[in-house]
Amino acid sequence: MKKLTIVIPAFDEEEVLPSTLQRLLKIENNLITAQTINPDSNIIVVDDGSTDKTWSLITEANKRDSHVAGIKFSRNFGHQNALIAGMTEAVKTADVIVSIDADLQDDPDAIPAMVHKFLAGTDIVYGVRNNRDTDTWFKRTSANLFYKTLNLLGVKLVQNHADFRLMSKRAVQTLLQYKERNLFIRGIIPMLGFKSEKIYYKRTPRMAGKSKYPLKKMLAFAWNGITSLSIAPVRTVLLLGVFASLLGVIALLYSFISKWMGLTVHGWSSLMISIWILGGFQMISLGIIGEYIGKLTTETKKRTRFTIESKIG
Repeated sequence: MKKLTIVIPAFDEEEVLPSTLQRLLKIENNLITAQTINPDSNIIVVDDGSTDKTWSLITEANKRDSHVAGIKFSRNFGHQNALIAGMTEAVKTADVIVSIDADLQDDPDAIPAMVHKFLAGTDIVYGVRNNRDTDTWFKRTSANLFYKTLNLLGVKLVQNHADFRLMSKRAVQTLLQYKERNLFIRGIIPMLGFKSEKIYYKRTPRMAGKSKYPLKKMLAFAWNGITSLSIAPVRTVLLLGVFASLLGVIALLYSFISKWMGLTVHGWSSLMISIWILGGFQMISLGIIGEYIGKLTTETKKRTRFTIESKIG
């Protein structure tokens, strides 16, 4: 039988973690009882620098049940790095790994169906939400815009899929070969090329606590996804530069013809507008190019993705 490890990134999740662990342990126990997975199957919770009682709850859970293990970061390194840390530890012994957020808005009852697809020969099973009823209008609209934008830029994402997924050992080992620091996991996994399927589920509201992804973080996450997986923004800047240059040539020809025909008109408005527009294009261009240079700087330094303060279990 195959060993299953469930990886949970957690940041200030003291309000939901006890019920989350109870529910996930029950799901694993049911699979063990049905002789679907190995009795050594476990859960790894990665404490991403929490400031509340998250780590003490993980410690207490491990004392009650050895199937719960924990990794504690020295500070907050981010959700994606927490996932990588959990998978790096899990892949040492597990045959199949499921990642799911601590708030359980993604339905954990879909895990048995994911496991059965894995046993049938599928390496990656995506958990895909079949509705966005719990989202605000803004979040629903911005999410759809995000997926459409990335598709236009050539990045193939699984729409309405976040980080709830099952991966086989070899799929995780291949993912961990991607060493970039600016990691966008949900964009890289479809690039791995292994056999994949989808499981649809209904997303539910948080049981307690508040979202760890406010608007500012969501926008930063989306921008990181675009710049990590596509150079299309830089090419767009190039096209805008070419277009602006062509307009400049046309304006130059127009001014010569106007002067030759004696139709020159003195106007400061058009001059100032053109200066501000071109100046804006230049600032935007420098900003986008600077973003890529900054990412290159981060990658060449090869700093560690995270620092582990302690482990348990």
